[in-house]
Amino acid sequence: MRNHLAEETSPYLLQHADNPVEWYPWGEQALALARERNKPILLSIGYSACHWCHVMAHESFEDPEVAAIMNAHFINIKVDREERPDIDQIYQTAHNMLSNKSGGWPLTVFLTPNQEPYFTGTYFPKTARYQLPGFADLIPRVAQYYHERKADLAVQNSQLMDALKHTIPTPSSTLSASESTIKLAFQSLESGFDFEHGGFGGAPKFPNPADVTLLLHQAKAGNKRAESMALQMLSAMANGGIYDQIGGGFCRYSVDERWNIPHFEKMLYDNGQLLFLYADGWQISKDARYKQVAEETVAWLQREMLSPHGAFYSSLDADSLDAHGHSEEGAFYVWQPDEVKALLTLEEFVVASCCFGLDRAANFEGHAWHPYLVRLPAHADEALLLSAQKKLFLAREKRPHPARDDKILTSWNALIIKGLARAGRVFNRPEWIKLAQNAIDFIRERLWVGERLLATCKDDGKGNYQAHLNAYLDDYAFLLDALIECLQADYRTVDLGFAEDLAEAILEGFESEGGGFYFTSHSHESLIHRPKQGYDNATPNGNGIAAIALQRLGHILGEPRYLQAAERTLKAFDLSMARNPAACASLCHALEEFLSPPTMVIVRGPARKMEIWRSEMNQVYQPHHLFFYLDETLKDLPQTLQRNCSNDVNAWVCKGVVCLPVVDNLQQLSALL
Repeated sequence: MRNHLAEETSPYLLQHADNPVEWYPWGEQALALARERNKPILLSIGYSACHWCHVMAHESFEDPEVAAIMNAHFINIKVDREERPDIDQIYQTAHNMLSNKSGGWPLTVFLTPNQEPYFTGTYFPKTARYQLPGFADLIPRVAQYYHERKADLAVQNSQLMDALKHTIPTPSSTLSASESTIKLAFQSLESGFDFEHGGFGGAPKFPNPADVTLLLHQAKAGNKRAESMALQMLSAMANGGIYDQIGGGFCRYSVDERWNIPHFEKMLYDNGQLLFLYADGWQISKDARYKQVAEETVAWLQREMLSPHGAFYSSLDADSLDAHGHSEEGAFYVWQPDEVKALLTLEEFVVASCCFGLDRAANFEGHAWHPYLVRLPAHADEALLLSAQKKLFLAREKRPHPARDDKILTSWNALIIKGLARAGRVFNRPEWIKLAQNAIDFIRERLWVGERLLATCKDDGKGNYQAHLNAYLDDYAFLLDALIECLQADYRTVDLGFAEDLAEAILEGFESEGGGFYFTSHSHESLIHRPKQGYDNATPNGNGIAAIALQRLGHILGEPRYLQAAERTLKAFDLSMARNPAACASLCHALEEFLSPPTMVIVRGPARKMEIWRSEMNQVYQPHHLFFYLDETLKDLPQTLQRNCSNDVNAWVCKGVVCLPVVDNLQQLSALL
């Protein structure tokens, strides 16, 4: 018999629909059942591309004996953390508080029927190993604790709820954060930087896009050390195994400090942010490798992640079937030298071996080779390496592919929209900008319902999309930020109108009395805690991005309410920035543009003639400038963007409330900027 997940749309939940565990999705049915039966809840949080989630599923959730123990003692709830980041945030925080350990996935949480966590962990093996208790032995003991230690649980739960309340920042009446805060953030990043291999800390290593953005901003301000750090990290990732040297796109993180062996899952949100960063890095360095990475990443997105209707899927699994039909992490990506030699000419093999490290010892689990750029090819060998890469790609395409999570998430699509729009205008690729616009149109048509966003949808296989779940702050903030980027790439009146609608929805639905924004809307279901966070993680922080985007839209439209909301957000997280500014890189970006408003550059004229101006401006890294290229035929412009132009191209440079005289010469504009 199938359990209660069979009607869900999440690919991750459907992976567990045939488990002997009597899984329920998160919802009133399961929660009410726990209360009625006075049974504790076993909450398991994971996602479809998670390797250790699969391991725990195969060991325990597919095992009838373990499932029987789970069913006897608990109401079992399975959650896709990508669909329900609200639940994941709460219980990851609780896990950290209860265990004093970092979290991760799978997250295993034992709850009272009132949703209060009392014991937590991540992966548990079926039988004791890795210095972890066996899951089958643990379950009855944890259930027994719930039934026999109610007084102790009440004390612990009270303390935990107080601790969760204290995660909500106390707002400041005045903003003490300043330019010195941003300098302290850089100094903190510098102290943790690996100057040998690039990146932050040791193994494992993560892309940290928000931190790299802060470094690039500091580089623009004249900090050469920051520039060196950012470019070293971008180059190390581009040449390492975290980047798919054969097919393009970035994996989630590197398990080693040299960026060579990744955790092989590919996530949409990483690739959107990194696409943006490599465009920025190219503007600073003009490194051809960065442009190549952008081109290959977009090709991968179109080939593997693009839905027929214009939006992008969520992820590719870390695991796939090997030559023997066994599911193994990285099986799709790794090689044997003899296999490579049989596919290439001798000349190609010689170059590929020395460039991709195939002439060295096996680097993956002692028996396989994962390509990374040990060295860039000599100029004379570039064509041979490219030819080898194409042949390896075609051979790899015949292997069983990793599973794809084909749900569509609003927030992750927003990140890829921003990356495509930025890279499209920097590299003069209008077809990339069109990809971004198609994804915007998909969201507006299918996920913007009744003046509110929905968080996710999935194709039923017939072109019909089932959209559901209230959107979170990240959905609104990331999409607003992406729309502002798209307006600079190719201005569309409908996009500006959508941006205004989103801004109003953020203010109405998420702002707290003390400033800043809750992660969930005021109409969201009641959970045991309502997070309001300022720290960046794998994705940027919603409060930081909301402050940036509202501030920018406020300057674009001359709307003081948006500017005031951004200022209140900075005050709400003033103490957080003071305590740990490097963890608040997105808020530091908002602070930069609060202290010194972005410069707005308006260019009007015939579309064909403006292309020369656009191409010239896009060569230069200007992170605190907003560019609008407005065809002379455009109507319905907001008053702040309205300008009368002659038959040629004119430009206006505005900072704050001051606009300089009209400029009709490209060289003069370049000098002004």
